[in-house]
Amino acid sequence: MSAKEIVKSFYKSDAFINPEIMKEYLHPECILDWNSTAGFLQRDYDQILKLTNEISRAYVRTKARISHIIEEGNIVSVRFDHFVKTIENPREEMFLAHIMIIWEIKDSKLYRGYQISQV
Repeated sequence: MSAKEIVKSFYKSDAFINPEIMKEYLHPECILDWNSTAGFLQRDYDQILKLTNEISRAYVRTKARISHIIEEGNIVSVRFDHFVKTIENPREEMFLAHIMIIWEIKDSKLYRGYQISQV
């Protein structure tokens, strides 16, 4: 699979709400630098899995609507809108954030991410 195909597969999967699926995509040395509306966060492999576990308790579905995806070697840039369905109201899809992320792929896994999100 190309780097772009790996990233597309990741965002089409249930990785955001299933830690076991998330493990399939993350490199063991994964680091995510995240500039959010709450400030700067840096997450490693274990922290990302912990966040995935927390998200799985609130949402029954997440969806990334990708508008742009560009690949250059092992680097993939993605722009998407993130939508969720809550446990309380699984029939209504709610907007969560606009996201722009650059992923470095290593050993066919998500290795280094640089993300900006805005609610």
